[in-house]
Amino acid sequence: MDVKTRILDAALGLLAQGGAQELTQPRICKAAGVRQSHLTYYFPTRADLLQAVARHSIEALASQLAARELDAGSLAEALAAGAADKRRIRVMLGLVAAADRDPAIKRRLRAFIRELRGRMASVFASAGLDLDEESVAFLHTMTVGAAVLQLARDDAAARAEAKAVLKKAAACIGRERP
Repeated sequence: MDVKTRILDAALGLLAQGGAQELTQPRICKAAGVRQSHLTYYFPTRADLLQAVARHSIEALASQLAARELDAGSLAEALAAGAADKRRIRVMLGLVAAADRDPAIKRRLRAFIRELRGRMASVFASAGLDLDEESVAFLHTMTVGAAVLQLARDDAAARAEAKAVLKKAAACIGRERP
């Protein structure tokens, strides 16, 4: 595994353990087994690191989804499983919190969301759902909301609710045809 991937995986692990406050340079370097110069070479700013961790996490999910044969029902199951990943949710919440304080991060986050929705549209298309931008935004918003509420409650009932909500959202979108 290359140094950059080790850093990203270490950051994801720290996020899973304790959230964005765990993402300090010394902790990441120790967890990745790298010198601080390696970290700052690949990620000069915290914003660079957060965005890269988010992209790394989302690309892993997109790869998992692309490897599966999905229909509208199994897509909802896959979205629910992705929404249950605490690391992914914490990364996104960390980005949102950072973007609230830093206009440069906010611009990056906007671009990242556009890119993410493009990836989502491709996954939905492979599942037989040819969705317009508004429908992709709807499913994205439902997924994020379900993920955040699931993280806040962190129990079996929250996971079941998220799965049911995402199935219903996918079913509604799947029926929607102009």
